[in-house]
Amino acid sequence: MVQGTTSDAGKTTLVCGLGRVFKRKGIKVAPFKPQNMALNSAVTIDGGEIGRAQALQAQACNLEPVCDFNPVLLKPSSDIGCQVIINGQIAAQLDAQNYHDYKPTAMKAVLKAHKRLAEKFESILVEGAGSPAEINLRDRDIANMGFAEEVDCPVILIADIDKGGVFAHLTGTLACLSESEQNRVIGFVINRFRGDAALLTSGLDWLEEQTGKPVLGVLPYLQGLHLDSEDSVALEQVIDKPKLNVVIPVYPRTSNHNDFDSLRAHPDVNVQLVGPQLMRAQATNSELQSNKPKADLLILPGSKNTQADLTWFKEQGWEEYIKRHLRYDGKVLAICGGLQMLGIEIKDPNGIESPQCKTTQGLGLLPLITTLQANKALSLKKGMLQLPGQNKVAIQGYEIHTGNTFIVDEPLNNLADIQQVVFDNDELNACFGSGVISEDNQIFASYWHGLMDTPEALTAILNWATDSVIGSGFKHVDYQALREHSINHLADNIEQEFDWNKLTAALKKFNR
Repeated sequence: MVQGTTSDAGKTTLVCGLGRVFKRKGIKVAPFKPQNMALNSAVTIDGGEIGRAQALQAQACNLEPVCDFNPVLLKPSSDIGCQVIINGQIAAQLDAQNYHDYKPTAMKAVLKAHKRLAEKFESILVEGAGSPAEINLRDRDIANMGFAEEVDCPVILIADIDKGGVFAHLTGTLACLSESEQNRVIGFVINRFRGDAALLTSGLDWLEEQTGKPVLGVLPYLQGLHLDSEDSVALEQVIDKPKLNVVIPVYPRTSNHNDFDSLRAHPDVNVQLVGPQLMRAQATNSELQSNKPKADLLILPGSKNTQADLTWFKEQGWEEYIKRHLRYDGKVLAICGGLQMLGIEIKDPNGIESPQCKTTQGLGLLPLITTLQANKALSLKKGMLQLPGQNKVAIQGYEIHTGNTFIVDEPLNNLADIQQVVFDNDELNACFGSGVISEDNQIFASYWHGLMDTPEALTAILNWATDSVIGSGFKHVDYQALREHSINHLADNIEQEFDWNKLTAALKKFNR
């Protein structure tokens, strides 16, 4: 099991890299994360959803993602509440205290999933969550040492030296553990090291002497890795003279932001992520607009709480921004929750997102009405896409959403006429299918996540966004190939920098 001294210490990437290394050695290996809290999720081949990071780790192990790789997924819907996914399906909507009481039930699902994997695989690489030193979360813990103690597995502790204080992080974390938990830690990994390794030697010697535990590896700071992050959104630098400027508002509950990873990797595209603007209470519309960058393409991403994020969107001045953007012939791409926001209204009769808010007025830019429902649509998708002025291209993706969206039949004032875009031979009817595009060709909206994961679809969407002539627009970027290259580059560095003799000796000592 890999545990970290902090969030973002490198647990996900270490498990990913080790998975590829083990696979290269001919070991039948699987990833496992008992409990994950993330708004980035992936649809599995067995019809559920797991954390996006575990889907990445599955790829590193040359496996299709299944629910057993992440039996408990928590998707925050507010500051104190979350949707609880057990074995890929919605089990409950709980606040923090009620989830604490629910943990013994969740642990049963975790142990059953782990047992099923143990029967199929030679090795399981387990990823912890956050830090095992969070004293307030030790009771009924299922994510870190609570799980490790239950299944009796050894633990590697990883820390990020780039943050500073790495030796304090490691020794301090160890000091917060019980004696049995301390004995379970077989060694340390120091992540994201820059500079001359010789300057670190004295510190490593001190750490091993103080703790009696080996440093198993010092991993370098690797630039340019294209790997799915668990839940954080990294800001991008502005590209000089890009062919396309993309602006993406980051709502409080933005989900599946990996939808635009391929854009962020594209050399011709400048992606600017815009979070909340701290404005005085009586800020004018012009003041709210002034700090927002100009865009060729505005993307409305998915959301875990569409109604609350739509309210935030309006409060932050984005409603006026999008209307102005469209008046000046800008393009809008909306995905999942973003699609729902563009409609006339979002109905929530059963209080799925909010017991208080039964209906929220949408932006009124498309003739769509969404009714939220308890059942969640979870499915992998594959088909063909043809946007106006573009060739038909292969496309793949997945759906994760609650709610049905219908197209309003009768003409409505100030709403764009739309036509359906059929990706996978869905029947054209009043119930919303794969996607829609406005008659003026300015708005493209779809429930599909992963729209730009295939290079052909990415190029088609970029050409659509700029009205480029087919074949004269953008470089062909295969993000899947970039991700695979990154996994191999990561594994190469782990193979080189790990002290495999120390690891073997530590495992033998633990298993005595």
